[in-house]
Amino acid sequence: MAVHAWAAWSFGSASAPSTTVAVSVGGAVVLVAAVAYYLLVDGVMGLWGALALVGALLLTVAVADRTASRGEVADCAVVKVHEERHVSVGEGGGERTVYRHTLRCPGGYPSDLAEDRRVAPDGGQVRIAYDPRRRVAPAVEGASLPWGQGFLAVLLLAVATAGARRFSRAGPRDREAPAGP
Repeated sequence: MAVHAWAAWSFGSASAPSTTVAVSVGGAVVLVAAVAYYLLVDGVMGLWGALALVGALLLTVAVADRTASRGEVADCAVVKVHEERHVSVGEGGGERTVYRHTLRCPGGYPSDLAEDRRVAPDGGQVRIAYDPRRRVAPAVEGASLPWGQGFLAVLLLAVATAGARRFSRAGPRDREAPAGP
């Protein structure tokens, strides 16, 4: 919750810190959480749980970015769409296509938009929501909410929490201390 609040404030507030401060503080919080988890949880679960925790916190930042306020809207012309294919190497590799739309918008901003789908053909029109302070990337107006990323973040946090509860360095007797004298 604290990481989401920090990210949301950093992306959307009028009194937000500079990007350097926002990334530094956010990165430090994620690093401290991972190290604390690793030190408090026993065995290999400490490592895997810390990785799950870091993944969940980074997904939380991504959700905050995708849901951040983009206060201005512009009708933009799509000058050209470039298709970029990215190949993943390794186990189960795959291919991902990113569509880079070169835009002509009133005032000159935004000038480009990267999406996982083609939002308009060359010469077409698209409505772009953007932040005039340029703290978050422009997006197609009315873009869908990041439900998948949010669900995965909650799932990873649940796994990390269950692992911490089950494998914490405090043994079962230490956690279930008697209530009386």
